Amino acid sequence: MTQTQLTRPRLHRAWLVAAVAFVALVGAAGFRATPGVLINPLQQEFGWPLGTISLAVSINLLLFGLTSPFAAALMERFGVRKVVACALALVAAGSGLTVFMTATWQLVLLWGVLVGLGTGSMALAFVATITTRWFVKQRGLVTGVLTAGSAAGQLVFLPLQALLVEQYGWRWASLAVALGALAVVPLVLGLLRDHPAEVGLTAYGATGAPELPPRPAGGAAKRALSVLATAARTKAFWFLAIGFAICGMSTNGLVGTHFIPAAHDHGMPTTTAAGLLALVGIFDIVGTVLSGWLTDRVDSRLLLGAYYLLRGVSLFVLPSLFDASAGPSMLVFIIFYGLDWVATVPPTVALCREHFGQDGPVVFGWVFAAHQVGAAIAATGAGLLREHLGNYTASWYLAAGLCMIAAVASMMITTLRAKRSVPVPVAP
Repeated sequence: MTQTQLTRPRLHRAWLVAAVAFVALVGAAGFRATPGVLINPLQQEFGWPLGTISLAVSINLLLFGLTSPFAAALMERFGVRKVVACALALVAAGSGLTVFMTATWQLVLLWGVLVGLGTGSMALAFVATITTRWFVKQRGLVTGVLTAGSAAGQLVFLPLQALLVEQYGWRWASLAVALGALAVVPLVLGLLRDHPAEVGLTAYGATGAPELPPRPAGGAAKRALSVLATAARTKAFWFLAIGFAICGMSTNGLVGTHFIPAAHDHGMPTTTAAGLLALVGIFDIVGTVLSGWLTDRVDSRLLLGAYYLLRGVSLFVLPSLFDASAGPSMLVFIIFYGLDWVATVPPTVALCREHFGQDGPVVFGWVFAAHQVGAAIAATGAGLLREHLGNYTASWYLAAGLCMIAAVASMMITTLRAKRSVPVPVAP
C-alpha cells in the first residue's frame, strides 16, 4: 500500500465553516429569545403598556427581516466574515446597553432598532449564503442543521434567561446575551472564510478548479434592490413571500412572543412556560434537520404544503390546551409544533435557489423579510387583541386559518427551474 492509500482523507473545510456558522447563529439567537421573558418584568418595573413593549418587539422583528437581503448583498461585496463579526458586535452593544434604559424610546432604539439590525445581518440569508458557496452535496441537510441552530438556540436560551430574570432580574439576562455574542466574534474572525477558493478548494461535492467569483459591481443596496425588482416579476416569488410571511406570523411573531404571556394568563409560571418553549427548540432541531434531509429528496412544494397544513391544525387546537400546569395534551402539542417550527426553511431556500439561481441567497433575503414583516404584524396585533379582548384566543384561531392559506400558496409554485439556474456538477 502506498503512503497516499494509508493517509486518511482530510475533512473538507466546508464542514468547519458550517460549524462556525452554527455557533455564530446560536450566539445571535440569544437576544431574539429575550422578548417573551422580559415582557412581564418590564411591565412590572416601568409600568409600560403591553402594546408599547410589543411595538419594540415588532420593530426588532421587522428590521431582523428587512436587513436580511441587504446583509446578503453586503456579504457578496465585503465578505461573510466581516459582516457577521460586525453583526455580533451590534447584538452585544444593543443587549448590553439595554440595562441602562429608563424610557420607552430607549427600549425601541436598543431592543428594536440596534439589535434588529444586528440579528438581521445574521438572519437566514446568512445560512443561504454559506450553503450556496460551500456545499453542493448535502446542501439541504446543512441548511436544515444551520436553521435548526438559529431557531433552536433562540428557544433553548429561554429557561436560562427565565431563571436569570427570576433570581437576579431582567438586566442580568440582557448582560448574559451581550457576553455570549461577544464571545463568538473571535471564533468568526479566526475560522470563518468567505469562499472555498480562498483556501484553494471547491465547494463540497463540486468538481473543477477553485475559482473566486467576481465581486458584484455597485453598492450592496443597489444589488439587493435590483434582485428584488427582477424576482418580483415572477409568481414564484410572491407565493414564497406570502407563505413565509404567514410562517413568521405563526412562529416568531405569535408563539415566540406571546406564548409565555398567554400561558401566564392561565396561571402557568413563567419558568414552566419558558421550559415548554425550550422543548419546542429541542424538537425543532430534529424536525428541521429531517426537513433538510427530505428537501434533498422530495418536492419542496409538497413539503411546504404539508408543514403549513399541520401547523394550522395544531394552532387551532392550542387554545383548549392552556392550563396552570403543563398537561399531557400540551406536551403533545409542544412536540408536534416543535417538529414543524422552522421546518419550512430548507424547502424555501431550495425553491429560491431553483427559481433564481445565483441570486437565490438575496432573493431568500427578501422572502425572509416578508417572514419578519408577518412576525412584526402578529407581535403587535396579538398584543392589541389581548388588551381589547382580554385573551389570545382570537389570535390563535386567526393564525390557524392563515396557515391554511400558506399551504395553498405553496402548492401553487411552479416546478420549472429558471433557465439561468445552472446546477454545479456533483462529484461521484
